[in-house]
Amino acid sequence: MITMFFQLFLSCFVNVSMSRVSQDELSSWIQKSFKHYILEDTKEQFAEVDLDRDGTVTWEEYNIHMYDRIIDYSEDTVLDDFEEESFRRIHLKDKKRFERADQDNNSVLDLQEFTDFEHPEETDHMLEFVIEGALEEHDKDDDGFVSLDEYLGEYSQDPEATEDPQWLIIEKDRFENDYDKDGDGKLDPTELLYWIVPNNVGVSQDEANHLIESIDNDGDGRLSEAEILQNRDIFLTSEATDYGRQLQDEHFYHDEL
Repeated sequence: MITMFFQLFLSCFVNVSMSRVSQDELSSWIQKSFKHYILEDTKEQFAEVDLDRDGTVTWEEYNIHMYDRIIDYSEDTVLDDFEEESFRRIHLKDKKRFERADQDNNSVLDLQEFTDFEHPEETDHMLEFVIEGALEEHDKDDDGFVSLDEYLGEYSQDPEATEDPQWLIIEKDRFENDYDKDGDGKLDPTELLYWIVPNNVGVSQDEANHLIESIDNDGDGRLSEAEILQNRDIFLTSEATDYGRQLQDEHFYHDEL
């Protein structure tokens, strides 16, 4: 079974460039894989949440699925109980995300809108909501930015420590070299996305580069079918095949073809 799907995979994949696959084509394929499985996983969840099987999800259905009851909190009334108040804030944030995903404003979500609701980081029109949520959580002084201290969170330096702990060194380096692109010591809304939103483009490019370096035996910067077959163990454990998951998913190839 695995061999059959492996050959099917190769026939689809190598045909992208007729005989050899470039790093950019590998990266593009991996990104398609990410999107495909996000949609497939969301379809399964959508079927569970759509209780009346009418092809849409209401806010009430989502509540019943998640909490076994319909919950309604006031946006303005702060609760005295800390845990209840924390839940109220999370619930209201989910409701706002639901409303933002409902692009046609008909109070229900179809499959695409439900996908946007569950994966707002994957959809351009939802990114503003993602940024708003990140600022609400981390921007303690309400200046519209996230400083290094706000990024690190509630951390107090041990007065007896002679040097920073390793995790702090790593996080400072990430803040300064990965996220703070303009080097001004704070993260603006655009820079926040590098931290908050998983960078699937970057991940796919890194994996494509890894595969080229590991499998490209003749050094031409592209992969042939022979090179892939000779290094099938590396390929089967890569994100190019979603760690082998694609080889057993007939729908993936049907959709691509």
